[in-house]
Amino acid sequence: MKIITLNLNGIRSASRKGFLPWLERQRADVVCVQEIKAQAADMTAELLAPAGYHGHFHYAQKPGYSGVGIYSRVRPSKASTGFGVPEFDDEGRYARVDLPGLSVISLYLPSGSSGEHRQASKFRFLDTFFPHLKRLRKAGREVILCGDWNIAHQEIDLKNWKGNRKNSGFLPEEREWMTRIFGELGWVDVYRRLYPDATDAAYTWWSNRGQAWAKNVGWRIDYQIATPGVAARATRAGVYKDERFSDHAPLIVEYSGDIG
Repeated sequence: MKIITLNLNGIRSASRKGFLPWLERQRADVVCVQEIKAQAADMTAELLAPAGYHGHFHYAQKPGYSGVGIYSRVRPSKASTGFGVPEFDDEGRYARVDLPGLSVISLYLPSGSSGEHRQASKFRFLDTFFPHLKRLRKAGREVILCGDWNIAHQEIDLKNWKGNRKNSGFLPEEREWMTRIFGELGWVDVYRRLYPDATDAAYTWWSNRGQAWAKNVGWRIDYQIATPGVAARATRAGVYKDERFSDHAPLIVEYSGDIG
């Protein structure tokens, strides 16, 4: 079972850069995308359902903003959007599909880097999403949450950690929130389970400033976070960098067995 997550920074922009042909070559079972920056009216048939895939999307009310989606080869038995908090559901941040024996969620956390008001919104998201994560764990299904979490959890998750300790994405409160997810709630960071000490190879996002991509001055902010049962099935993972569709790179995880 192969699962991919990627922040597209605009699905139409990514498609012009070769995202769809690459997607078809991957033969992944599930592909989660974030920040599609599109409305339903903007989505062509090819974007809605590339060859062999069923597409499911959560669009933001604001045009050209946020939005997430999931492509799956198996038709979901159920598909839903939002997690019950209007402030963030209106921003198109959460899509879920239920497949045989597994639920997959595409998630896009707010960024707080544009100002104090956005950081306050991000903290509200963390406060309201934690109980939802707790309920998901108690529901008894195997779940994989794929997405752009906009938080680097540990010092090894970004190049310049010392200079970013007071910046959104690496604030102590944000990092502690993730620690509670893995400790108190028992979710598993799948990539870190496989590669606990990886540094440069783990980065999934690079600023457009200062030749960050060329110098690999990156952050690991895209994750697959899973319940323990399915996390234990992960056999290998990697960040794909041979082509660029976005300022993020795809995180690809392979799991033993098939869906269901």
